Amino acid sequence: MQTTRPPGYAGRMPQLLTKKVLSLEAAKQIAAAAHAEARKNSWTMVIAIVDDGGHLMYLERMDGTQFGSSVIAQEKAATAIRFKRPTKALEDAVAGGRVVVMKLPGAVPVEGGVPIIVDGEFLGAIGVSGGTSPQDGVVAAAGLAALA
Repeated sequence: MQTTRPPGYAGRMPQLLTKKVLSLEAAKQIAAAAHAEARKNSWTMVIAIVDDGGHLMYLERMDGTQFGSSVIAQEKAATAIRFKRPTKALEDAVAGGRVVVMKLPGAVPVEGGVPIIVDGEFLGAIGVSGGTSPQDGVVAAAGLAALA
């Protein structure tokens, strides 16, 4: 790759980094595995996949799932990538008395959001809503298993 130096720039060009990115195909594969787990258990869910900036890449709302879960699933996924941890960790912190977590900007401390990590790189996250918190967590984990 050829780089052009800015006018008047005498120093070395900075080293650019490369990173993995989540493809739409991978997002759909994760969602399909999550969907299969939800269907196996007769749970209706919304499954959201976001990129590493928390932007929606793919959303699936199973028939019969309440409309509110569409927003909640997206926010769980965005929380998981923003804080680079499962939303269950935030939920556990609140349950353990750290109620200050509820005031963190952009935090949804409810199980069901899990970051997508490949080779130590955070590529995005999955968020699931529609069942109980543990059910949402099970479906999110099943989605991630598709990458293994």
